[in-house]
Amino acid sequence: MRVGLTGGVASGKSSVSAILRELGAVVIDADQLAREVVAKGTPGLEQVVAAFGAEVLTPDGEMDRAAVGAIVFADEAKRRVLESIVHPLVFERIVELEAGAGEADLVVHDIPLLAESGRADTFDAVIVVDAPAEVQVERMVRDRGWTREEAEARMAAQADREDRLAIATYVIDNTGTLDDLRQRVTEVVEELRSGG
Repeated sequence: MRVGLTGGVASGKSSVSAILRELGAVVIDADQLAREVVAKGTPGLEQVVAAFGAEVLTPDGEMDRAAVGAIVFADEAKRRVLESIVHPLVFERIVELEAGAGEADLVVHDIPLLAESGRADTFDAVIVVDAPAEVQVERMVRDRGWTREEAEARMAAQADREDRLAIATYVIDNTGTLDDLRQRVTEVVEELRSGG
């Protein structure tokens, strides 16, 4: 079974992803793959440098994620350029990883921008990790050290909460404790494994 997992920035999607792994799901993390395909020495990084210039590199030749983020989250056209480089490379890796999963495996695709991609209907089910916008902003300011303006800009670059909820087969509310979250994720996995 192929399942999409998504949620807005600071919704707690990474925590849900970790719990899914603990419960035996094969998790394919698009964010992690997006980092891998532009790692030092990759053709992906060469394309990013060609598009944005050498100033997006750290002194040791890695991609300066903060510098690239500052560029693309302030300019939608530049964000689209970055996506046109990264997305096809990530898709190739996803195909490889899916091919390696067993037939009985629960394969979960952790895709932050699933609502934006228009690909929700390519999955057997979609899990949306949900938290109110104010909670997301509080978490980014507290946990990531961002300003309120940076947090709101990041959220504005993503689909809104209603658009994410509209694609959900399962909604996992992440406003409670970690134990609450673990319990809800376990319930969803049991439903998925029993055929929904």
